[in-house]
Amino acid sequence: MTCAETEILLHALLDGELDAGHARDVEAHLEGCPRCAAQFRAHREMQQAMSAVQLQFTAPTSLRQRIERALPSAPKRVSNRRSMLKGFVMGTALSAAMAASLVIGVIRTDQDQRVLADVTSAHVRSLQGDHLTDVQTSDQHTVKPWFNGKVDIAPPVVDLTAQGFTLLGGRLDYIDGKAVASIVYRRRVHVINLFVAQGAASEGYGAKLETMQGFNIERWSAQGLEFFAISDINAEELQEFVEKFDKALHSASGT
Repeated sequence: MTCAETEILLHALLDGELDAGHARDVEAHLEGCPRCAAQFRAHREMQQAMSAVQLQFTAPTSLRQRIERALPSAPKRVSNRRSMLKGFVMGTALSAAMAASLVIGVIRTDQDQRVLADVTSAHVRSLQGDHLTDVQTSDQHTVKPWFNGKVDIAPPVVDLTAQGFTLLGGRLDYIDGKAVASIVYRRRVHVINLFVAQGAASEGYGAKLETMQGFNIERWSAQGLEFFAISDINAEELQEFVEKFDKALHSASGT
């Protein structure tokens, strides 16, 4: 195993996501490569440090000044203690709300990055050995029912061969600790993994392009499902895949 291959799999090893064979190969490489071993130790120390972080902080003086400027101007003379107390409560509530919004934003960003890392690790694992498909067929009517009982959703499977994206089959995989469906396509010699997971019941959102470890990832939500399309093809072709898949999906559902 080369250093480049090992670097891609370090996070998966750290999170216990590798199967026994790949974990053994990575560990064997780490034993003989000081550079990769040092990088792995650094990742582990960062993970331990992040898990120990307390999400508490003291608001800076500049925050208090911005809040005071945003509040209506107070009378020059406070009439009584009740008025003073009311102003204090309002300021404290606003500060707490702003602090809570900041913490929630940090948590969501960290969770999104963890999910994208899981998507990337699952994609890399699928390219190694014989784990690309569990059911290998270009027949969408065979792939879709294969997932029955294996995941909690009915993943949409569409045949895009005529549009230049050949359906190869499907696979069961895991993202963020949950079983998800992976529908596998090929664009020339490039593999596209389309991961389908349970999404929020709220209205969907449009595709957003992310890049991680050299792979392009399109993430979007529709019909109560969340989709992640990942490949090493260029961003324009991956966007074309998403558009054609989404169009076929809406045509099939009649929306």
